[in-house]
Amino acid sequence: MAKFQLNEDKHTSGVYFKRDITIVRGKGALVWDENGNEYIDCVSGQGVANIGHCHPELVQTIEQQSNMLITCPEIFYNDQRSKLLTKLSELSPGNMQRIFLCNSGTEAIEASIKFARLSTKKTKIISALRSFHGRTMGSLSLTGQKKYSQPFAPLLPGITQIPYNNVEKLTQTFDDDTAAVIMEVIQGEGGVRLGDRQFLETVQELCNTNEALFIIDEVQTGLGRTGKLFATEHFNLKPDILCIAKSLGGGIPMGATILGSRIQNIHAGSHGTTFGGNPLACAAANTVLDIINDKKLLADTINYGEYITECLKKQNLSNIREVRGLGLMIGIELKHKVTPVLKELQNQGILALPAGNTVLRLLPPLVITKDQVQTVTNAIIRILTNIS
Repeated sequence: MAKFQLNEDKHTSGVYFKRDITIVRGKGALVWDENGNEYIDCVSGQGVANIGHCHPELVQTIEQQSNMLITCPEIFYNDQRSKLLTKLSELSPGNMQRIFLCNSGTEAIEASIKFARLSTKKTKIISALRSFHGRTMGSLSLTGQKKYSQPFAPLLPGITQIPYNNVEKLTQTFDDDTAAVIMEVIQGEGGVRLGDRQFLETVQELCNTNEALFIIDEVQTGLGRTGKLFATEHFNLKPDILCIAKSLGGGIPMGATILGSRIQNIHAGSHGTTFGGNPLACAAANTVLDIINDKKLLADTINYGEYITECLKKQNLSNIREVRGLGLMIGIELKHKVTPVLKELQNQGILALPAGNTVLRLLPPLVITKDQVQTVTNAIIRILTNIS
């Protein structure tokens, strides 16, 4: 075992399952280990590297901004923050003019809980089974997977979880005490499960007509991952609160809670953060948004995603239960455990993710090339053919 791995194992907290590989360099959709072995990265930092690793424009931005100003709390105005807030308000779906900037997806979700309760003066929130919203106590309370939440009970009161895409359960659970409903447009950790249009539209309608708020978690699906800047655009949804993070900073920690016109009662001191909205992260996010909001890149994302899913479906492999996804967010549900497939893909120079015990998840950078897409697809087919 390499010294880097020995040192990490000795001193790390122990909360991560680690793979036997030390990544030291990246470029575009490729990463290299300490021995110079090359891998096509379909992990992307769990959906962070949408513009790829070490994008030259982002590297230049970070270098320039680090020589100007790195930290500046929101008690002072800042040029990069001002630019980012303007861009996000212009790009967000619907009339969403105010934004809380933070450092991660779970922080964006935590802020949404507080803002929803402040705005409505109600406390009940509905979320979905199989959902994943984060690991801090508020977002963990919303997460509909007991393997994450059960060890930390009791959690935040007032949370009710319903089956995803179940309109009947939604209408039965929704009442006058409901402050908000929070949903992912695609459940990522829950197995790459797409939202049903009727279900999501019903959430929207119930919230709009009953003084409740629709919170959409686009921490993983946002910023081009599905071939649209936001996955809500596929369904023409207009959330009251939109949570984004992951790829927003291109690898620099960054999150945002974007607020619609129905959000009320937000006042100075009701929430805050030390590092959120710092100039370095804001400058990075400005560049990321410029790169991602490109018609060709978004079109390629849809085309490459369709290529992968169609190729896999045509093979009609006996050990594939279902292929799901949108854009370059793809889940391949197997009839057996996914771990052996992940290991063999790594042996063949491809890094991928699980989404539960039996789902192979692909989240490659949106800048992945056609040749790389074909290499990944062929490798999956070859491995699954041999396993079956």
